[in-house]
Amino acid sequence: MTNIRSMGVALAFGAAVAMGAQPAAAQGYPSQTITVLVSFAAGGLADSVARLVSTKLENRLKRSVVVENRTGAGGNIAAKAVAGASADGYTLLATTSGLAVNMTASKNKGFEMSDLRAVAIVAISDDVIAVHPDNPAKTLKEFVANAKTKAFTYGSAGVGTGPQIGAEYFFKEVAKVKYIHVPFQGGAPAITATLGKHVDALVLTMPPVTPYIRSGALRGLGVAAPKRNPAIPDVPTYGEMGFPNVYSGSWVGFFAPAKTPDAAVEKLNTEINAIVQEPDSVATLAKAGLTPMVKNVADTNAYFKDDVQMWGKMVKAIGFSN
Repeated sequence: MTNIRSMGVALAFGAAVAMGAQPAAAQGYPSQTITVLVSFAAGGLADSVARLVSTKLENRLKRSVVVENRTGAGGNIAAKAVAGASADGYTLLATTSGLAVNMTASKNKGFEMSDLRAVAIVAISDDVIAVHPDNPAKTLKEFVANAKTKAFTYGSAGVGTGPQIGAEYFFKEVAKVKYIHVPFQGGAPAITATLGKHVDALVLTMPPVTPYIRSGALRGLGVAAPKRNPAIPDVPTYGEMGFPNVYSGSWVGFFAPAKTPDAAVEKLNTEINAIVQEPDSVATLAKAGLTPMVKNVADTNAYFKDDVQMWGKMVKAIGFSN
């Protein structure tokens, strides 16, 4: 009886210690370097926003924040690495709505939705189609008309990314043209290929493309949004070009392994939300065509789940899988 009672006391004490350990650990978070794995190449949407946020997060937390680009498989390689990392708040994923796409489109991603939890979704932007200035099409309407008789190539940031799914839906279901998709490991190499006229067009979320459109190095043909984006006001919407109700865009968000302590996730969410609301952050994002998003942890996870369902419907409509 004494042994059983002693064991019960020990177990109760152990449970109390464990329950008290999480707040104590959270108070000391972070106590070491945080690593952010970016799903796509340097210079692209996810990378640009991840580095903006990470630099400021480092200053706010007084800890080093290291950004690493872990490209491949439409973002799944980085996501898989984070899903399998220690759930301690020191390994984060920076990715785009391509993650939501892949939940339906990827059959062998190596992780499940339940393996990750959303920390913060910080900004969202519209998709844009652009071509080299030498392209004979001056408008999206002309581009589509030309494609009725001759197939074209278009580049994207990778198979399964939001802009690629949006492009497939537009080209296949709406415009009904012939095309060949050329995937790249991020937005930057897709832009380089278009500048070099190695592909006929590109479809990406606005931020990495915006400077090239503004300078005239690329010609924007259309924005997949309800209204024009002030960052590139001369580029008409798809609707203005005769293709109404065609909308697609992409967000950038931060994720952690599913079992990361609530306190660490809450702290990260609070700090990241504060960062994207800073005036210079707002100005930087707006110049690139991004709109900040500020949501608490619960709302962020609800938003992500809804987004998975929305993209899932589109993926099924075009019969896409990767």
